[in-house]
Amino acid sequence: MKIAVVTGASSGIGKEFARQIPRLYRNLDEIWVAARRTEYLEELKEEISIPVRIFDGDLQRDYILERLEKELDRRKAQIRMLVNAAGYGKAGVFAEIDSGEQLGMITLNCQSLTKVLQICLPYLSNGSRIINIASAAAFAPQPGFAVYAASKSYVYSLSQALAAELRPQKIFVTVVCPGPVDTEFFKRSGKLPNPLKDSVKADPERVVRKALWDSVKKRRVSVYGKAMKCARVLTSIVPDALTAGFLLRANRIGEK
Repeated sequence: MKIAVVTGASSGIGKEFARQIPRLYRNLDEIWVAARRTEYLEELKEEISIPVRIFDGDLQRDYILERLEKELDRRKAQIRMLVNAAGYGKAGVFAEIDSGEQLGMITLNCQSLTKVLQICLPYLSNGSRIINIASAAAFAPQPGFAVYAASKSYVYSLSQALAAELRPQKIFVTVVCPGPVDTEFFKRSGKLPNPLKDSVKADPERVVRKALWDSVKKRRVSVYGKAMKCARVLTSIVPDALTAGFLLRANRIGEK
């Protein structure tokens, strides 16, 4: 059975991947989608032209990961594409954000993603692809978005390392690093610390289309939009301390 697996598929970027993947892979038998909100996944199921298998539950809990692992083994699945899109962010000053929210970001954005990779890797083979959703926030320290940016730096670094390790097996890894995207993400994150970011929110359909194209091209990093590409170049040149200082002012941290 040839499948694609998408986490965080109930909304935003994950949902858009679930919609677009069947157009890229015409010979998939099923697409497996995972997220907390069952009703959203059921609605998505009606939109997609191939059979959809739903894994509803919180990826921060072991039970859904155990179910995924058992189903992969039982179905003798061949994963042609794995998309790790589950994650969330919380904007604000580090000292003022609830510790549960901070640790939850680390658990979902880093630990759960790592566990999904470990579970799925034995079912990937020659020509399979992994797409991990990071963020342009991964490129530099982000006062006002500190833990989120740090968690996405983990995803970025892990993806680059996996890309090198898995390339000899012809398994290709792409890490997607968008700037602000017009999704439900901001309902949970709260208002962006830098109001200018609201003006550069990208269309999720276009971000995903480019990510899939970059994956086909075996590119290790996918960055959508000129502004974010410039940000990547600048943060690779400017020392982290200077970047953090600039973002501290840009994000208006400490203003009353």
